[in-house]
Amino acid sequence: MAKLESLVSQLRLERDCLNKAIAVLESMNGHWGRTAPHRISVAGRVRIAAAQRKRWAAFKAKKKR
Repeated sequence: MAKLESLVSQLRLERDCLNKAIAVLESMNGHWGRTAPHRISVAGRVRIAAAQRKRWAAFKAKKKR
């Protein structure tokens, strides 16, 4: 019977730890360090693509030498 009481006690401690962890996660309201999702505009993607093409062109030109 003592083993059963010990097991129940351990399970209660585990439950308390889990409840604390759940409370912390719920208090975050889905925010994991950012307040809003980060999205890149179409113009931004176009600028990034152009810059990458320029870098690749420079890399390939350097490699041909």
